Amino acid sequence: MAVPTRDDFMLQPGLVFLNHGSFGAVPTVVLDEMHRLEREMERNPVEWLGRRADELLAGARARLGAFVGAHADDVVFFPNPTTAINMVARSIELHPGDEVVTTDHEYGAMDRTWRKRCRETGATYVRVPIPLPVTTDDDFVERVWTAVTPRTKVLFLSHLTSATALVFPVHELCRRARAAGVLAIVDGAHVPAHIPLDLRTLECDIYTGALHKWLCAPKGCSFLYARPEVQPLLQPLVVSWGWESDSPGASQFIDFHEWQGTRDLTPFLGAAAAIDFVESHDWHAVQAEGHRLALLTRSRIDELTGLEPISPDTGDWIGQMAAVRLPDTVDVVTLKQRLFAEHRIEVPVHRWSEQPFVRASFTAHNTEADADALVAALATLLGAAR
Repeated sequence: MAVPTRDDFMLQPGLVFLNHGSFGAVPTVVLDEMHRLEREMERNPVEWLGRRADELLAGARARLGAFVGAHADDVVFFPNPTTAINMVARSIELHPGDEVVTTDHEYGAMDRTWRKRCRETGATYVRVPIPLPVTTDDDFVERVWTAVTPRTKVLFLSHLTSATALVFPVHELCRRARAAGVLAIVDGAHVPAHIPLDLRTLECDIYTGALHKWLCAPKGCSFLYARPEVQPLLQPLVVSWGWESDSPGASQFIDFHEWQGTRDLTPFLGAAAAIDFVESHDWHAVQAEGHRLALLTRSRIDELTGLEPISPDTGDWIGQMAAVRLPDTVDVVTLKQRLFAEHRIEVPVHRWSEQPFVRASFTAHNTEADADALVAALATLLGAAR
């Protein structure tokens, strides 16, 4: 199978796009399929939305389920993981003294969601510090599990973190949580088509993933998985026709969460075209090259700054994305602006735990020349700053 290239995407000429991790870039063939679906819908919107939508969405869920290792009726589309986790957090019954255990590497929107929910219910939001550099899987697992107490109701973990771009070893923690009766919820926003995911082997209760990132699906396409035993806990974020349905389907979970009033369904249906794109190309080669470039770029920037990496090169801590420390004196807002304005490089520059980072993503449309451009630009701009 062929390896896709930048020619398969619509990125601007001259743009060094190293931020696939935020919103992804959609292949032209996937966009074409979404636009075909939009035109088909507009030929008879009532037929398409009123009589065909359930069948179309069921087909897309079946395709998605096969891709992530889940039954079609155990996954439902959401526009993004933030919306999905908001539904989950509002559904879970929390009381004063209950605990939600997480780490200090979680995505900002998720932190805010759980803080608000805990504040409303009197529960405690416990953020376990994970110092950098990380060392071993066992050390990570024990640090997190030590914070779990008889009052812990929820264990919420990123599978692959946003700010620090680390792959967390969540399998063992999910297994322990299941055995202890703790609800295990995994934020896998960055995972589908980035690192291996098989929900049949991951003993979590709930999992959410973005499909508009590394899978290259249209924007506004994500999913939530819930194992059948916990689905009755989850109440719809938007009450619509699936609640007290006049014609209930085989899955109340799908009835409750799939239909949220009139909205554009084509990003969800476009997920099948994105899966086609990935499966019709040598995506293992894409992942391997992205991983190589992430490690290489991190090493070159560390050599430039004299700072140490935040994880070992060995093991499974890094996928196709690397967060790299920058000197403490860096103004992250100015550096990000100058990288784009002066060098046409689109890459996140941010602070995590008071430390400046640059986070570079590498996928099918990237080459080593993109890494060269970033390292050269940083050498110029950081040298000027010093």
